[in-house]
Amino acid sequence: MDNIIIREIKPEDNEQIAKVIRSVLVEFGVPKVGTAYADKSLDIMASTYNKDKAAYYVIDKGGKIIGGAGVAQLDNYEGNVCELQKMYFMPEARGIGLGSAMMTKCLEKAKSFGFEKCYLETMPYMGDARKLYAKVGFEPLDGPLGDTGHYSCNVWMIKTL
Repeated sequence: MDNIIIREIKPEDNEQIAKVIRSVLVEFGVPKVGTAYADKSLDIMASTYNKDKAAYYVIDKGGKIIGGAGVAQLDNYEGNVCELQKMYFMPEARGIGLGSAMMTKCLEKAKSFGFEKCYLETMPYMGDARKLYAKVGFEPLDGPLGDTGHYSCNVWMIKTL
């Protein structure tokens, strides 16, 4: 954990975080369509989250980005619900408590924005991520909320903040 910090994204992080996210998705065999892989926002993450009630954090290890996650209003949904978005970590960032730390940071930020619930979408074979989500109080849903465009993600969860 030496030399590792969680901080808000900066424009100069855009290229690195896009590579991290795409690399993790490829590692897990996630479809390139209907998932975050195809999101146009991946290449401009700093500006994507530079809006009201949105934040994105990166894990910075001595200048190298090794993970990230963010929160923003759930797209195409009426209600005071945010979405935990684009939470992906390189192998070196896994299993050392960074997932819990990032989750705490994102959920605290969502609460400070005044959101009442936090929603997320994931894949059934991302077992470690699903365990973390359940551990912090996310519960399964029978179907999606809103319309994120991630139609290949078929596990939906929600947490009251």
